[in-house]
Amino acid sequence: MAANSWTLEIASPVSAPRLFRAAVMDWHTLAPKLVSDVVASAHPVEGEGGIGSVRQFNFTSVMPFKFMKEKLDFLDADKCEAKSTLIEGGGIGVAIETATSHIKVEPAANGGSVVKVDSTYKLLPGVEVNDEINKAKESVTAIFKAAEAYLIANPDAYNN
Repeated sequence: MAANSWTLEIASPVSAPRLFRAAVMDWHTLAPKLVSDVVASAHPVEGEGGIGSVRQFNFTSVMPFKFMKEKLDFLDADKCEAKSTLIEGGGIGVAIETATSHIKVEPAANGGSVVKVDSTYKLLPGVEVNDEINKAKESVTAIFKAAEAYLIANPDAYNN
């Protein structure tokens, strides 16, 4: 089966570096605090946060799967850009053969930012996509909006 993809753009009043650090690089620390109804816990599995690092997110019963592990394939923190691959959980082996995400947080003219997400996936034979793409987009949007709200409420957080 051929690979499929979806894209998403999210505008934010928060600067690109702060939003990238909070919602991408440090999400394993913030998620259990900010979205505890979805993420029960999260932790690094391998590495120190650079390329090749793996982190695991454990979900509550509201999610259709118990956990997911993602591997960081590319990182340019200065350009607020990262690529990761889903390597275990999250539908891998059940509905999805492979899944990757490319996230770039770009500065916007107003001092805020625009999050650009490009997700590519390959379904297992016989699996059809129904609402999953919309649910995935909603989940990604919720992640960035939760980080945004935290950063607005905590103006000194993630400034360095």
